Amino acid sequence: MPSYTVTVATGSQWFAGTDDYIYITLVGTERCSERTLLDKPLYNDFERGAVDSYDVRVEENLGDIVLVKIEKKKYWMQDDWYCRYITVKTPSGDYIEFPCFRWLVDDKEVVLRDGRARLPQDDKTSLVKQHRQKELDMRRKTYRWREWQPGFPMSIDANRHKDLPRDIQFDSEKGVDFVLNYSKAIENLFVNQFMHMFQSSWSDFADFEKIFVRIKNTISEYVMQHWKEDFMFGYQFLNGCNPVVIQKCTKLPDKFPVTHKMVSVSLERELTLEQEIEAGNMYIVDYEVLEGISPNCTDPCTLQYLAAPICLLYKTVQNKILPIAIQLGQNPEGNPIFLPTDGQYDWLLAKIWVRSADFQHHQTITHLLKTHLITEMFGIAMFRQLPAVHPVYKLLIPHIRFTIAINTKAREQLICECGIFDKANATGGGGHVQLVQKAMKTLTFRSLCFPDMIKARCVDSKEELPTYFYRDDGYKVWEATKNFVSDVVCIYYTSDEKVRGDEEIQAFVKDVCSFGMQDFDHCGVTETGRHYKFKSALLWMNAVRV
Repeated sequence: MPSYTVTVATGSQWFAGTDDYIYITLVGTERCSERTLLDKPLYNDFERGAVDSYDVRVEENLGDIVLVKIEKKKYWMQDDWYCRYITVKTPSGDYIEFPCFRWLVDDKEVVLRDGRARLPQDDKTSLVKQHRQKELDMRRKTYRWREWQPGFPMSIDANRHKDLPRDIQFDSEKGVDFVLNYSKAIENLFVNQFMHMFQSSWSDFADFEKIFVRIKNTISEYVMQHWKEDFMFGYQFLNGCNPVVIQKCTKLPDKFPVTHKMVSVSLERELTLEQEIEAGNMYIVDYEVLEGISPNCTDPCTLQYLAAPICLLYKTVQNKILPIAIQLGQNPEGNPIFLPTDGQYDWLLAKIWVRSADFQHHQTITHLLKTHLITEMFGIAMFRQLPAVHPVYKLLIPHIRFTIAINTKAREQLICECGIFDKANATGGGGHVQLVQKAMKTLTFRSLCFPDMIKARCVDSKEELPTYFYRDDGYKVWEATKNFVSDVVCIYYTSDEKVRGDEEIQAFVKDVCSFGMQDFDHCGVTETGRHYKFKSALLWMNAVRV
C-alpha cells in the first residue's frame, strides 16, 4: 500500500497554533487520497512553531501530486491556525513543497499548489486552471476597492484594521512591537512633558534643544549645532528627509523676480545672475503645490499657518549649496524677497518657513501619497489579479507585507477627521486631504521611477552636483532592484508573445490604472489595443520597491 509522508509547519508567531482538527486530502493527476485526519495519539499537534509529520496511506498511487487540500474543523471552540507550508514525500522519494503562509479561520478549507512559479498559459490541465481561477475569484471578493477620499488613489474596502482579511492584518507580535516602538518614541521625545510645545507658539530658539533632550548621537548633535547656518539648510535639500524637490534652475519664473543686484553679494564667480544660471550653478525649490491649501485650526483661538515658498540656491566654488533668495508666497505682490543680507532673524525665519513647507511636502506627498497609498494600490491589484503561483506575485508579496494594515491604521487614527494630523499638523483639519488631491492631479508613472525623477529635475550629473548622495545611493538601489527583477522575470517571459499571452499580468496593470488610479489620463500607463504595456508593469514594480 503506497504511503505519502506529509509534513506540516505551523507558524512561530503568537497564537499560530491550534487545537482544532486538521484534515488533509492529496490531489494527484490520477486520483485523490481520502480525507485524512492528521492526528498523533497522545501528542499535541500543531503547536506554535511545530513541524509535524504524518503518513497518508492510499490504495493506489495518486500520480503526480498537484494540489493539497487542508480543512480545519472546530474541536471545542474556534481556534485560528497559521500554516506556513506543507511538504509531501512521495513513494518514489520526491519532495514537493506547498507554501501556505496564511491563517485558517473558522471552519475553513484551503487548497494549495506547489511552490513553483507558473504563468497562466503554462498550466495545461483543467484541474490546475480551475484552481487558479477559483483562487482569484475568492480574492476579488475579499480584496475590494474603495475610494476613501475623492481624488485619492483607491484603497482597501475596510473601515478599521480589524475589518481587514486576517492574512494581511498585523500579527500579535507586530502589533505589540508597533505599540512599544511608539511608546519608546514618545518617551525619547519627552512628548508627554512637552506636548504643549507642539500646540502653542514657541518663544525662544532654545525650545528646539528641548525636543532633542533624549536623542544623543553624532548626527543629531551636529545638526543641532549648525541648523541655523546656510550650508546646513542647503545640504538638507540634497540629503535630508525630502531630497526630491530641488531642481536645476534654467530660467527664473516670472513669479519670482530675483535680480542680479539682490544676490550679487552671494555670487563667487564674478558672473552675473543670468550667467550663473546658464553655467548650471543655480537650483530652485518651489512649493507651489501648497498654494491655496487650508491651514489647520486646532481650536477656535489657534490658527496655524502655511506658506508656499520659492527658494533660490547657489552652488559655490566649493560645491556647497547655499540659499540666496526666498519668497514666501507664489505671488510677488505682497511677498518680499528675503536675502542673506537681511537682518539675522528675518533671514532665519524665512528659512524656517521654507523648512516648514518642506516638512508638509514630505509628510503628505513624498511619504503618505507616493510611498504608502501608491504601494497599497499595487498590493490590492496584486491580490485581486495574480494568484500565488504567478512569478510576479512571488516577487511583490514580501515587499507589501503589512502595507495595507499600516495604511488602514493611518486612515483610522492618523489622517482621519480628529486624527493626529488634525491635532498637530499645519495641514491638518482637511488641508492634508486637499494636498494629496492636488498632488494626484500631476502624479505620473514616470515620477515614481527613480532615474526619470532625477533626470526630470536635471540633477543627474555627479560632476555638477557631487554631494547629492541621495541620488548616488538611489541609483545603486534602483539598478540592483531592476537587475534582480529583470533576471527573475526573464526566466518566465522568454518572448514578447509570452507577455501578450499572460492575461493575469495584463489584468494586474489594468486594475492599477483603471481602478487604483481611476483612469487618470495623465498617469502615463497606456493601453495598446487590448493589452497594457508590460514594460510599464515592470517599471511600476521597480518604483514600488525602491
